Amino acid sequence: MLASLPDGGRAEMSRAIAAAASAQSAWADTPAPVRGKILAAAGRLMLERIDLLAHLMTREQGKPLRESRTEIRYAASFLSWFAGEAERIYGRQIPSADPTKRLLVLKRPVGITAGVTPWNFPAAMITRKLGPALAAGCTMVVKPSELTPLSALEIARVFADAGLPTGVFSVVAGLDAADIVEPVMADMRVRKLSFTGSTTVGTALMAQAASTMKRLSLELGGHAPFLVFEDADLDIAVDAAVASKMRNMGQTCVAANRFYVHRAVVDRFAERLAQRLGELVVGNGLDDRTDVGPLISEPAVAKVEAHVADAIANGADLLTGGSRTVAGGPFFAPTVLRGVDPTMRISREETFGPVVAISTFESEQEAVALANSTPYGLAAYYFTRDVGRVLRLAERLEFGVIGANDGIPSTAQAPFGGIKASGIGHEGGAEGIAEYLDVKYLSIGSIEAAVD
Repeated sequence: MLASLPDGGRAEMSRAIAAAASAQSAWADTPAPVRGKILAAAGRLMLERIDLLAHLMTREQGKPLRESRTEIRYAASFLSWFAGEAERIYGRQIPSADPTKRLLVLKRPVGITAGVTPWNFPAAMITRKLGPALAAGCTMVVKPSELTPLSALEIARVFADAGLPTGVFSVVAGLDAADIVEPVMADMRVRKLSFTGSTTVGTALMAQAASTMKRLSLELGGHAPFLVFEDADLDIAVDAAVASKMRNMGQTCVAANRFYVHRAVVDRFAERLAQRLGELVVGNGLDDRTDVGPLISEPAVAKVEAHVADAIANGADLLTGGSRTVAGGPFFAPTVLRGVDPTMRISREETFGPVVAISTFESEQEAVALANSTPYGLAAYYFTRDVGRVLRLAERLEFGVIGANDGIPSTAQAPFGGIKASGIGHEGGAEGIAEYLDVKYLSIGSIEAAVD
């Protein structure tokens, strides 16, 4: 056993909301440079404690240590970025047609906010929500995944040590997510919810939010296409495929899932990728030699097994992997399937595991149609040397995050969010802090004209 924790519920969340309500006014009125300094200090502390935070994450979640360290650096980057954004919340004056009036646009924090975060990125998914909330002058209560509460609690310790006032940020951990979140959805004082998780839960939260007219940011499921054109640099494409597919053992909502490769280069691409994935070391994430750690649970492995078995039974070719590995744990070998078609489960469902499923195409029009043939619209990737095609596909692909010759496009400075069934709203960039701000319009009348 790694640790034991109290099992929080609605009572604990109600107290956290009350604490946030008590702290909200003072935090909103705290000068932006002061808020920014606290965020920056928390970011520095995360980097100073990177080994402690990374080891804790690997022990509770499983990802290899070097990935955990990368996530801590990524998580800290949201704090340093939004520390600066705190000082860039600008209103404006609008030219008036009436010389006796002045028209102003003001921006103020929305108020108390809430974050519900997943297990696959237990640090970064908190700071990506918390950074802009605190920068804007909002308090926040966070309900982390019941599978990864320790990372969330350690981040709370970081903020306490950075000087964040009591009540501005609280963590409520427990096993019954619906029970914990119920006070958040029912309380009119909580004005904004940011959720990362499944589309099923996201749509339920959207319905619940209607009664209190809460603002929502929803980052939901994905089924990302990965397009390789005949003119692609295959070395870049293979490197990007490994990075996108194998990060956190394929357990990311932006992981490449559907690989569409031009028929002219599919043999070379598939062979190179199978060789690369076959060389990856599967094992304990605490071992620095490990490239691929365990999946999050036994049901997660069973789902991967079912997808691979269905594909092979329906005619797909297995190039590498295809089975469990490392006795006594939820491990699955990095796998490459070729000859996948749209009827197979792996083409229709998000696998959330270390499996590459390769299909072919012959034209750009066909590739775009295949990529868009999903209700999801979170991330997409494509590889080509044709600059015109880079621009055309950016416009035609129905996804919110697009990597052109780039397998890891996410960064704190840029907006992250999906379209269609992948959610609404954005995190990161200037758009991320806008989600936590109310816009007010002020018309000031009866201003006397100046007299010489």
